[in-house]
Amino acid sequence: MSGLFIDEKAVAGFVRVAVERGVDVGGEGLTYAVPAELSGDGLSVGMRMTVPLGRGNKPASGYVVASGATAEAVGGAGFDPAKIKPILSVERDGLALPEDLIELSRWVAGYYACPLGMVFASVLPGGVKRGAGLARSRVVRLIEDAAAEGVRLTKQAAAVLGALHEAGEMEMKALLEAAGVRTEGPVRRLAEAGRVAIETRVDLRAGLDVAAERVAERLTQRPTLSDDQVAALSAIERASGLNEAGGGRFSVSLLRGVTGSGKTEVYLRLIERLLAETDRGAIVLVPEIALTPQTVGRFVARLGGAGVEGGGVAVLHSGLSPAQRHAQWARVREGSARVVVGARSAVFAPLPRVGLIVVDEEHESSYKQDQLPRYHARDVAIRRAQMAGAAVVLGSATPSLESWRHAEAGRYVKVEMPRRVPGLNTPRVEVVDLVEERRKRRGIHLISERLEHELIETHRRGMQSLVLLNRRGYASWIACPDHNCGWQMSCHRCDAMMVFHVRDPLRGGGGGLPRGYVRCHHCEAERQLEPNCPVCGKKTVVFGLGTQRVEEELATKLPGARIARMDRDTMSRPGDHQRVLADFEAGKIDVLLGTQMIAKGLDFPNVRLVGVISADTAIHLPDFRAAERTFQLVSQVAGRAGRGSEPGVVIVQSFEPGIEAIRLACEGDFTGFAAAELTTREMAGLPPQRRMVRVVLRDRDPAACHRRAAAAADALQAAATREGVIDRVTLRGPVTCAIARIADHHREQALLIADDAAILQKVLTSARNHDRLVSDAHTAIDVDPVALL
Repeated sequence: MSGLFIDEKAVAGFVRVAVERGVDVGGEGLTYAVPAELSGDGLSVGMRMTVPLGRGNKPASGYVVASGATAEAVGGAGFDPAKIKPILSVERDGLALPEDLIELSRWVAGYYACPLGMVFASVLPGGVKRGAGLARSRVVRLIEDAAAEGVRLTKQAAAVLGALHEAGEMEMKALLEAAGVRTEGPVRRLAEAGRVAIETRVDLRAGLDVAAERVAERLTQRPTLSDDQVAALSAIERASGLNEAGGGRFSVSLLRGVTGSGKTEVYLRLIERLLAETDRGAIVLVPEIALTPQTVGRFVARLGGAGVEGGGVAVLHSGLSPAQRHAQWARVREGSARVVVGARSAVFAPLPRVGLIVVDEEHESSYKQDQLPRYHARDVAIRRAQMAGAAVVLGSATPSLESWRHAEAGRYVKVEMPRRVPGLNTPRVEVVDLVEERRKRRGIHLISERLEHELIETHRRGMQSLVLLNRRGYASWIACPDHNCGWQMSCHRCDAMMVFHVRDPLRGGGGGLPRGYVRCHHCEAERQLEPNCPVCGKKTVVFGLGTQRVEEELATKLPGARIARMDRDTMSRPGDHQRVLADFEAGKIDVLLGTQMIAKGLDFPNVRLVGVISADTAIHLPDFRAAERTFQLVSQVAGRAGRGSEPGVVIVQSFEPGIEAIRLACEGDFTGFAAAELTTREMAGLPPQRRMVRVVLRDRDPAACHRRAAAAADALQAAATREGVIDRVTLRGPVTCAIARIADHHREQALLIADDAAILQKVLTSARNHDRLVSDAHTAIDVDPVALL
């Protein structure tokens, strides 16, 4: 290893580098030497480079977070410069993070207890880091020099200059062809003589997704605002200062508007004013890739797409190819696009000057990342806006209880639009009690008589239906029919039931089960269905429901109808979401069946009917947010109906229609639900009344898992004691997680709960610094968790 180090005299300086690995060093990075030959014009904070890591000196990418002339200036005292490893290489293609994103990343790393380098890895898209879509070309440029006109030229050199005189510059290969020259020799000699310059250029070439432009074709009209929209715009502009000279100030407005009230139009008007009166830009976050083409289409129609000077819309989400994402990222970075629309990670878009951030459907749990860094895009958006002096608008028909409580307390500006825009009717909601339904009908039917009647009527009238079931697969329970036996088919690697999937749900089973397999929805392990009970030998039976089984029943009840299914099993390839939604909008699909991805933000005027197969799928999960999620899902999908001139119908099926979350969702009573649920949470000492950190430990050895969990809990308790806040925190655990084993790893958790985030941060920082409580392969530190399974 000694051969790696360099002579102190050959060192041009030192840098501190945060590497893209799960190396937790207090967020300060690692110190490296800069060889003189790599110093160039100097290394600035944010530049990307490759460094040797660990005993094996494995090359790793990282980012400069500090630089200086001495090791002490960069990494503190105690360094022997002769023993500091040198960096290996520096990215020279402009791959550097802007200063504001570096500061934002530092906050994310600190708040969410994540190594800084891992945050940087999420900030910069993979396609950008890999240079996807970059094409390098050599260009020959003519240098006009009157003094050289009399110099004698060879015939080939003269031909080269002749070709360049008209164009000024040409790509090397094209120039040789135009001049009739076979080799580059004449061109190189001209360059040595100062007559031409040979330059290497890097161009970004990528065909961009045109789905948004197709959607935009029908959305060019500027609608007249309703009274509610006018009032909402006025309230947000007053709070944010967007109606004042200077371009606004930091503020957070919660826009609660019922589905169909025109929240998107409010966003558009705010952005139009921002672009017209300031040099700032806007970021619009949406929760699902499926929503992006439709949302982007509306913005492109009003603000322009690629090539619109001073405006234009860029899109950033994981559904793009790496080259497309790189192209869009570059447009934002260079300032040719001042509006960014995208999913969670678009909160890190390199917009030079942010003036407004919109978080649409702010209640959605998909804004929370479930792996390092475990950030919540809504909260990161608020922090970024605070740093930039920008405005934030959180929009939803069913806000998260966290945001609603802030608005009720006056920390956010509460803005409400309680009515749909003129011309849209509120859909009629009916509830079907599935217990009563089964008493009066023989056999098991997933679709009630009432829903079946409305499906047939809607299809007869040439209109469309949305059918929701938030559970994929065919059947969720595989077991022995003998109650004395009790065998159930569970995953060999997880403490969870296997789910039966069929190969083709529309072919039917011919009196028996269609051909299929079983899959675990936690580790994705698959195997064949066991036809007979391995304990007693009786024939296996399957129970429960899933989207595949509903698809089969829909095909039986609606012969001739064109049915499409949207779930994780069918939407596995890039572009699948866009293709299905485009077909649905074009009227090529009569019934769109799906999981929660069809419940959010979609606006199709021809949808008359929305059917909810079972509103109970999540209500009894061992998670304190189960009721909130159920209310939001039922409310959101109901809002997809009646968005044209035709009144909509919503049929909600439930085994327990009297449950408060389902009853109030069907009644459209958000404020009643929020008041009741907040009271329950306050009595239980749970968020949003208090703040929470969840630490999950995992290990293949159950005893080792318990030891790790106990050590983590001890570290939190010691830190709380050390910081003098032990009487202001509640520590629960360690206890076994609701799903005790996933992918052969046993799981235990400890919950740290306090009245405010500052206390939690103080305890976490102390535990990380003194007790080495870090996020790694065995430990997940989840600040403000949105799920406890």
